[in-house]
Amino acid sequence: MAIPDYQTVMLPLLRFAVDQQEHSLREAIDKLAEEFGLTDEERKELLPSGQQEVFMNRVGWARTYMKKAGLLESTRRGYFKVTERGLKVLRQNLARIDINFLDQFEEFRQFRALRHQRIEEGEVEVETPQKTPEEALESAFKQLRDGLSTDLLQQMKSSSPSLFEKIVVELLVKMGYGGSRQDAGRAIGRCGDEGIDGIIKEDRLGLDIIYIQAKRWENTVGRPDVQKFAGALQGQRAKKGIMITTSTFSQEAYDYASRIDSKIVLIDGERLAQLMIDHNLGVSPMATYEIKKVDSDYFTEE
Repeated sequence: MAIPDYQTVMLPLLRFAVDQQEHSLREAIDKLAEEFGLTDEERKELLPSGQQEVFMNRVGWARTYMKKAGLLESTRRGYFKVTERGLKVLRQNLARIDINFLDQFEEFRQFRALRHQRIEEGEVEVETPQKTPEEALESAFKQLRDGLSTDLLQQMKSSSPSLFEKIVVELLVKMGYGGSRQDAGRAIGRCGDEGIDGIIKEDRLGLDIIYIQAKRWENTVGRPDVQKFAGALQGQRAKKGIMITTSTFSQEAYDYASRIDSKIVLIDGERLAQLMIDHNLGVSPMATYEIKKVDSDYFTEE
């Protein structure tokens, strides 16, 4: 089944704590994942940032909201148990607990009112019925990043061949290849072999060489193009190559590159733009937001 949203998790989480014992969040996550029949892949699925598992995030927020409503309470860092109010709620034999249900409790309404006040003062609403605040923030961030990626790709497609060549070189240098920008620049354009646009050092010491083909293609790059590049590598007794395009590669091209002895990395336009964003090439920061959480250790007396 699909990973349940954080509101769907609320009632099962409260039921899990019905024994009135202290439980860890990790224990709850494992038990609920089993109850919802999640696969290993679903349990390991990460938020777009790659910093936290989606299901862990949703269980954590389900616990947070029920703590705000007084149904659960923290006992120590990472641990919680049910409250008397939580037990009363369970005795109602509800089919579901969600934000609308929690809104009957004054503590929860105050919590929500404070958040809405901040929104009116200019903050962005990040709570949705399906997404936790982190998920909503990361979704918005991904939309902005995807839009930036599209703009970058359009700029590269309309740039001159020499500028596109320069972009490729600077990106590879920023990624740690080629030693200095000057060394890499001399390498590009020096080869006249069919299918090879240039060479670059694999590392700063030049222990190995990587051959490059970088083109502003419009059509999908197919297997014949990759095969032709692989043949050019063999002519140079080379084992490593990078093909970069502003368009896309066919599945047959990927399959062929994965089966041959030479190591050929295929970078399409979307990945090229994402790498440029990751390495701050052709982009500039507009705003920075730092997400923080309470440091429980700070408030622990020794």
